[in-house]
Amino acid sequence: MPMRTSLVFLLAVPLWAQDPLSLHDAVRLAIRENKAIAGTTAGARASEARITQARGGMLPKINYSESFTRSDNPVFVFSSLLTQHQFGVENFAIGPLNRPDFLNNFQSQVTVDQPIYDAGQTRNAVKSAELAQKMTGEEQRLVQMNVISGAARAYYGAVLAAENLKAAEQAVRSAEADLKRAEAVRAAGMSTDVDVLSIRVHLAAVTEQRIDRAADVDVAKASLNDALGLPLDTPHTLTTPLEALVLPDLALDGLESAASTGRPEARQTHLAIGLAQTQADGARSAMLPQVSFRGAFEADRQRFVYRGGVNWLASVGLRWNLFNGSADKARIAETGHLVHRAEFDEQRTDSAIRLQVRRAYAGLKAAQQRIEVARAAVAQAEESLRITQNRYEAGMNNVTDLLRTESAVLESRTRYLAAIHDQRIAATMLELAAGRLNADSEVLN
Repeated sequence: MPMRTSLVFLLAVPLWAQDPLSLHDAVRLAIRENKAIAGTTAGARASEARITQARGGMLPKINYSESFTRSDNPVFVFSSLLTQHQFGVENFAIGPLNRPDFLNNFQSQVTVDQPIYDAGQTRNAVKSAELAQKMTGEEQRLVQMNVISGAARAYYGAVLAAENLKAAEQAVRSAEADLKRAEAVRAAGMSTDVDVLSIRVHLAAVTEQRIDRAADVDVAKASLNDALGLPLDTPHTLTTPLEALVLPDLALDGLESAASTGRPEARQTHLAIGLAQTQADGARSAMLPQVSFRGAFEADRQRFVYRGGVNWLASVGLRWNLFNGSADKARIAETGHLVHRAEFDEQRTDSAIRLQVRRAYAGLKAAQQRIEVARAAVAQAEESLRITQNRYEAGMNNVTDLLRTESAVLESRTRYLAAIHDQRIAATMLELAAGRLNADSEVLN
């Protein structure tokens, strides 16, 4: 027996927010509005900037500096006069040479530093940044999948809450009818006040359940809005019914293989191995020589705009790390161990992923079997209630039998709704475990 729902949240908010909302619409809304996805998008942009930053390692570094110095230090005065092109014969006098007057020096300098060969340091930095960007992309995909599954859980939770409320309301109506029936039987002298009081107690109990179910609806709608990234009081009309999915036969081996290669976590651990190896290459390259070029243009003046001279410099330098207190060797050993750790992490993650697939697969199979059992139980309980009500009215059953069958009907309907809900969620979680969940997945229909 298919169960359809139309859950309406009516609150004083703009009318545009009251449009019908299917599960597919809810998922797309969550992808657009959920703040977790917005955070991963910012992280992806940051990783792109890190690649550009790393590539700058082989580009020239150009700096401009401006300084002012005033001193009577003999060496400073002597050298400044030379760089200012103001040195004269009179400056060789012993007195002024030992005790010169104060001298001003305005210095403008432009320097250019260009790496010629850095032993692969920049190449490794760029490769590390690119691997980190790919890992961020997988993290983004993982977050999106989790947001989708969270939206589906919240959506079906809200639908289930509405259906449970309907079942509770139906139980209240049935109990009210039983009360009228019991009062009629008592008026006919076929029962006592005990039966009427017992049914009134039962009516109070199912009324309490209806109140609880109404509260559950309020909480479920707020949870849905939270999963969608919307204000908690946003109203919706949910249009996707709570019906059992018709799924094709799924091969467990195929699901495990797909998850082992397609899950974001699996790809992240594989990328982590490449990142660790790149870092190990970078540690080894620190032992190789590096060659760089430096150029400089300098202007020194006694006044800011005149009485000065200019000079330039060009040099090529070699730097070779011959000994660094064994720190470099320790770094090489460290990165080697990190490579092994990443490999072990990949193996452990693969096993965990396969276990999640099996758990989700078993949960889906169990939920599908529960649906069939619960559906039959609902039909049997409803038929039993119909017979018991007729027999009670005829004086052939007591009130205890009537109340027991009433409770059985409500319980069987609740279990049936829960079984359908669990099957829909289990199908979503299996898609998530297999790494295939996206906004267009069939399980979201």
